[in-house]
Amino acid sequence: MFKIKIALVGLLAPVIMSAQSFTGSIEFKNFTPKDTNILVYNVKDKAVRLDQFGKKTSAVEGSFVFDLNANTIKFVNPKRKVWGEHKSDTPPILKGVCESTKTKNTKTVQGIKCTEYQVKNTEENTVISYWIASGKYDFFVPLVKLWNRKDKQSVYFNNLKDLPEGAMPMLSEEKQISDGKLVTRLEVTKITKGGIDEAKLSVPADYKKFEQ
Repeated sequence: MFKIKIALVGLLAPVIMSAQSFTGSIEFKNFTPKDTNILVYNVKDKAVRLDQFGKKTSAVEGSFVFDLNANTIKFVNPKRKVWGEHKSDTPPILKGVCESTKTKNTKTVQGIKCTEYQVKNTEENTVISYWIASGKYDFFVPLVKLWNRKDKQSVYFNNLKDLPEGAMPMLSEEKQISDGKLVTRLEVTKITKGGIDEAKLSVPADYKKFEQ
């Protein structure tokens, strides 16, 4: 009987892990000394839509639709009502070496306990602290790798080592090593679980495909 129970737990484990995957919306505030933007991820299974909101109008200025099963990205322009295939950037070239470290520091962000991971590059005079939550956000790491952006927040994140399963930063701060000056700050400001409309995860039917 004991062996049977162990076997059942082993069979159910993938189902339990899958059930815990995050579904809902996550709002980030992206801060630089010159500007602040609001980004909202809508997530369900392997489908993700990222909306960027204008600072003055609070309207969606642009969106990206990610299919993490097919490894595809589509850009969406609501003003022109067009969409197109988005190709990932070429791999960025880093100067020096990125050193990844997991610290013993913890912080609570939006009620979620996070552990600090740091990536430091002396030659680029940059250190970024990522306060990582784990267990639910299994869409995030594949999304960042697929998108392959060249900003340092993304590039350095891809250099983190030994991240836990389902990891996502709830707060990340990029600073200059020489003087500690803040360069960028990305922070989760709101999390809403469940209730995602399927229409938010796809390109509107009346949008035309943009051909370059």
